[in-house]
Amino acid sequence: MLDDTDRRVLRLFQADPSISTAELAERAGISAGACWRRLEKLRSTGVIKGVEAVIDWRALGYEVEVSLRVVLDKTVPRAFEDFSAAAREVPEVLEIQSFLGRVDLRLSLIARDMPHYQQLYRDRILTLPHIVDIEALMHVARIQSQGTLPI
Repeated sequence: MLDDTDRRVLRLFQADPSISTAELAERAGISAGACWRRLEKLRSTGVIKGVEAVIDWRALGYEVEVSLRVVLDKTVPRAFEDFSAAAREVPEVLEIQSFLGRVDLRLSLIARDMPHYQQLYRDRILTLPHIVDIEALMHVARIQSQGTLPI
């Protein structure tokens, strides 16, 4: 699906998505028009889904990050849908992932401090529907955060 030039353009674009098309083309060794067409093709085929701003939520005063492993009541037909819809309503939930196995979902959430986390946990998380079991994993350090693919 991708040729060497596409891969080169993607590698450079991943490294600096704010780069201009002209600069990207120069670094990739192709014309600006060809670079623009390739980027458009990569967007239209869904290879490039978008460009996003990465916000340092710690700089905004959120000091606590917690991963919650959630097991749902599988005897309830809409447990997954009900829980997911309710969890999306909690603004501090950054990510919801589903899994196969004993753990059904993982929530990643942030809080300003431990009292705020405790309030969120009691008032918002424990009231989510169909929870059978929940395990909290307190984030200590980010060892690796790789946002690029080895293209």
